Amino acid sequence: MNKLSRVLFCLFVVLSISCNQTDQNAHKTVFNINLDEGLSSLDPAFSRNQNAIWMNNALYNGLVQIDDSLKTRPSIAKTWEISPDGTLYTFHLRGDVYFHDSPLFKNGIGRRVVAADFAYSFYRLIDPKVISSGSWIFSDKVNGKSAFVAANDSTFQIKLKQPFPPLLSMLTAQYCSVVPHEVVDFYGKDFRQHPVGTGPFKFKYWKEGEVMVLLKNEKYWEKDKDGSRLPHLDAIRATFIGDKQTAFMNFISKKLDFLNDIDGSYRDDILTKSGKVTQKYKGKFVMSTGPFLNTIYLGMLVDSSLAIVKSSPLRKLKIRQAINYAIDKQKMIKYLRNSMGTAGSAGFIPMGMPGFDAKEVTGYTYNPERARQLLKEAGYPDGDGLPEIVLHTTVGYRSLIEYVQGQLDRIGIKTSVEITQGASLRELVSKNGVNFFYGTWIADYPDAENYLSVFYSKNKIPYGPNYTGFNNKAFDNLFEQAYHQPNDEKRYALYRKMDNLVMQQSPVVILYYDKRVNLYQNNISGYSINAQNLLVLKRVVKE
Repeated sequence: MNKLSRVLFCLFVVLSISCNQTDQNAHKTVFNINLDEGLSSLDPAFSRNQNAIWMNNALYNGLVQIDDSLKTRPSIAKTWEISPDGTLYTFHLRGDVYFHDSPLFKNGIGRRVVAADFAYSFYRLIDPKVISSGSWIFSDKVNGKSAFVAANDSTFQIKLKQPFPPLLSMLTAQYCSVVPHEVVDFYGKDFRQHPVGTGPFKFKYWKEGEVMVLLKNEKYWEKDKDGSRLPHLDAIRATFIGDKQTAFMNFISKKLDFLNDIDGSYRDDILTKSGKVTQKYKGKFVMSTGPFLNTIYLGMLVDSSLAIVKSSPLRKLKIRQAINYAIDKQKMIKYLRNSMGTAGSAGFIPMGMPGFDAKEVTGYTYNPERARQLLKEAGYPDGDGLPEIVLHTTVGYRSLIEYVQGQLDRIGIKTSVEITQGASLRELVSKNGVNFFYGTWIADYPDAENYLSVFYSKNKIPYGPNYTGFNNKAFDNLFEQAYHQPNDEKRYALYRKMDNLVMQQSPVVILYYDKRVNLYQNNISGYSINAQNLLVLKRVVKE
């Protein structure tokens, strides 16, 4: 073969390889998503917001997982037992779950997950050196490291200080994912950008603020109902476009396969006031909606031992009840949310939560006459002599809160609205720095205890999330009684009693229960529909 022939032959080989690679890539299915609020970590110990939860759900597994009905199902733990006194949980692990490949494993091949990995991972959550945002999961429930026991490679135990029936639900949280000590110890804090898990997808690339790529885990252990190995997608590609309108245009132009929620800036373009897709977009994509475990509310500080409360009119029960009756929530949902939500006429526990029952919990519906009567009984007929109340909110909810302001004005309650950045408002609220504030509570796990803990007196600031300073002995007794009730239905009945007590004392105004709104391209199927709005991509198919 002469020199020219060799050159032509090499060129032919290169072109053939290139064409083959292009042809192979053409058959790869990549799920495109945008994380508009950014991402700070891929370490499950810091799964503090939705974007982190979604990505970590693709990268990791825990002992258990939830299904679309929010029921706890096996994951790495195939079975488990709970001791009669409710303080010892014993989990039996699968033997076919392996960590993703990493140079830090022998020969670079991911090793099998064993019970000691869970003991290590769970202690990380309460290890003061880690400062995990998920420390609350175990911090008040166990006595340190000794609470997590690897009896052998396939048997893992958790020893609680006292019974806690929602524990299994809590263990479905992404905080409770298993991680390998070799990799975490090597990278330390930098594990956030060098994740190694057991999940359906494995980490490939992340240029922060721009793009992230996860690839299919070819060795993943779970299978679909028909016996085919999961996941079906070849990759996940995430962008970080902060502007919601730009992200929406990318979805409409099919650069994104999925969009979460509908922003107010383009809501009227997509939805009618009754919540239907407008004619303009009908048939162009799939809109999936349903309950979302998120309660949107107004909080009122009621702890009269605080100096800020002593001069506040909100310390009076009848004022708080009047505010509850004064707001037309149905109208608010229709015109400001395009019917994407359900008026909060029951308790703090949201629609979609197991045990929710609007017939058993008596909340507040629109009744301006009753509101005026309560105002009069409180000593302020038509609001005469009532000091102006400052209502704190964030920019994103300004129109909603200004609507509330107008509604309160109609019965004689004068308010001024103060707009604060989200992080600043959260800090003010967490320090009992404001009397009246906008709030939202998204479920960390699918058990109503997560919502009722907001009113338990022992969770008052600085010890927990009782931001209103609510203190009621009857409530506390029921809350503690629920810890000793393993039967779900009987525990739910206790939850509803507690919720009724909260509504009677009115430290909050329930504006609405949120709705999950997911948009998918028409060629996407197999997606999950759950009230936690947990993005589950392992069963997704892209045609």
